[in-house]
Amino acid sequence: MSGLVELARYNWVYQADLARAFLASHGLHSVVFDSGLNLADGGGTAFAVRLMVLHEDYAAAVETREGDGPLGRW
Repeated sequence: MSGLVELARYNWVYQADLARAFLASHGLHSVVFDSGLNLADGGGTAFAVRLMVLHEDYAAAVETREGDGPLGRW
């Protein structure tokens, strides 16, 4: 099965961007969704920012995020 699945949700765009960069440093491609909605409303909790990964990369991304990342355990 191919396609994108949600890995995590964040209140702030910078958190999702840090997590995306961390995954990229481990060779995993990810995409931040809904960052424009979050910025348009001033951020915070109105619209969550979603971090998406390919379905086939989901298990590796979960394993990677369980380690030490820029946001601790996310």
